Amino acid sequence: MARFVRWTALTVAAGLLAAGCGGSSDDSSDDGKGTSAPPPAESSGGSASGLPSSLTGQKLDWGDCEATDDAPAPGDEWRCATLKVPLDWAEPGGRTIDLALIRSEAAGDDRIGSMLFNFGGPGGSGVSTLPAYASTASALHERYDLVSWDPRGVGASEGVRCRSDEEIQAAEAVDVSPDTPAEETAYFRDAADFGQGCEESAGELLAHVSTADTARDMDLMRHVLGDAKMHYFGISYGTELGGVYAHLFPKNVGRLVLDAVVDPSADAVGHAKNQTIGFQRALNDYLKATGQDPEQGTRKIADLLERIDAEPLPTSSERELTQTLAFTGVVLPLYSKASWPTLTGALEAAEQGDGSGLLALADSYNERDAAGDYATTTHSQRVISCLDDKQRPTPEEAEKLLPEFERISPVFGPFLGWDTAGWCHEWPVAGQFDTPEVSAPGAAPILVVGNTGDPATPYEGARRMADELGKGVGVMLTWKGEGHGAYGSGSDCVDSTINAYALNGTVPKDGKVCS
Repeated sequence: MARFVRWTALTVAAGLLAAGCGGSSDDSSDDGKGTSAPPPAESSGGSASGLPSSLTGQKLDWGDCEATDDAPAPGDEWRCATLKVPLDWAEPGGRTIDLALIRSEAAGDDRIGSMLFNFGGPGGSGVSTLPAYASTASALHERYDLVSWDPRGVGASEGVRCRSDEEIQAAEAVDVSPDTPAEETAYFRDAADFGQGCEESAGELLAHVSTADTARDMDLMRHVLGDAKMHYFGISYGTELGGVYAHLFPKNVGRLVLDAVVDPSADAVGHAKNQTIGFQRALNDYLKATGQDPEQGTRKIADLLERIDAEPLPTSSERELTQTLAFTGVVLPLYSKASWPTLTGALEAAEQGDGSGLLALADSYNERDAAGDYATTTHSQRVISCLDDKQRPTPEEAEKLLPEFERISPVFGPFLGWDTAGWCHEWPVAGQFDTPEVSAPGAAPILVVGNTGDPATPYEGARRMADELGKGVGVMLTWKGEGHGAYGSGSDCVDSTINAYALNGTVPKDGKVCS
């Protein structure tokens, strides 16, 4: 079963985002009068009360970084270490697991401390992604050690693998927008099989990979790194993680940036609906930019997907382009305006009967390499989000949602509507909450960045995050742009505002707009 389309990892399109989404000016509705955030605490090590000294007294042994499944070994400026955290935070003196960390020390002399990065997913590997992202964060690197990690259940941190490569490829033939009883049976059987594979792989860990677990890991990480305050940059799902951290540890909040913001007020169905709206909005912008009528262009793509459902397209490889893979191929280029021309070429080829372009895009999204090997981001993403999600619609409930989803988008609605039930169908462990708690009374100001053209985390969620963080805590910055995420995407206004906040403590006026 493919990843449709949760809080999608930035790593899917990191190269595209780093290249920029184009055309934003410095124009701003802000009057230029910012307020000053509290200066960063310079003392080493905030308190971590109630934890055994075996955890709080750890000394990280930074050494050479090795290659990962997702990336080659980084350069000499990067060092890696292992942090021990409790398997179960209810029993901090019990069994521990290892988390993989990566760091590059601040380039300049005027060091503030560490800045942690989470790139989303959930399930994205920070160890693999941070070195590639460092050029985007070069201004921050002057005064911060750049630090990231593989959260529990991810990559080198007790990473979960629920299926073999052969099983993953076989599952790509499953129709994830079933049209017949037989297809529906196959769809939900595949979903249940995936959960069983995760349980066999993860064992006891499966019940301890929640967002709250990782937020607590972060605070221990902050303490062991020697930082009195948490300085953090969260992207996509990383914004939810940052909000949960702020709720649990408001007094430890330093300078937090939340970019491409997950709506904390939405439950599982609400997230699916938000993404249906967001991707259709991005598709409309793409169609208008290419001179097409959005309604007619959407219908043309929906018709193409229906034809592929009836008869998969041949490709330059031995594999066929199924409807599921074609849909995935349409999703990926909407993450960045820079990749819209690639989508145009792939769609034109598919209309002529060649599915190669859309298949290549789908393989990139699914992290399939030329040898047919798959990364495990999808697996980690699912085990984390299904532990978080208490809401589990039944197949019958999902079917009743379909008309509303299809009205929002005939392209994305059918897939995301069924996904509300399929994603965590018969999951082996219960979910923990309907919506995450992110209120953070007493926390320092947190910068919340929303992009009006974001397909995966629609803009409206940023305002809701700022409101739920609380008055005087959530500070809203808007970018009228395209793509998933704002920082490093072509707006000098966005970048300079974030840099001023993170480096100098200058909090922009709430509601500032970069156009």
